[in-house]
Amino acid sequence: MDDQTRTELEAATFRTLVAHLRERTDVQNIDLMNLAGFCRNCLSRWYREAAAEKGVPLSDPEAREIVYGMPYDEWRKKYQKEATAEQKAAFAANQPQH
Repeated sequence: MDDQTRTELEAATFRTLVAHLRERTDVQNIDLMNLAGFCRNCLSRWYREAAAEKGVPLSDPEAREIVYGMPYDEWRKKYQKEATAEQKAAFAANQPQH
């Protein structure tokens, strides 16, 4: 497989993942973090970091809007729920010890 094709397939896969996460507003970021070790905010940070590597200025709010499909604060108001005690405990248990 040539590099251009690989890049196109990776980009299509990323777009599909983002679209899937936009549709699954019932899945909270803390659930993603607890199960997979990353969340929508991680994706937006990785996107911003990749942009920076290419010299493309992109702020955190801009990157989050790309991933969330709307401003982050709007998404939070519409879809984010208070984490349960169990979710918080699982998150704390998964954090690296320093």
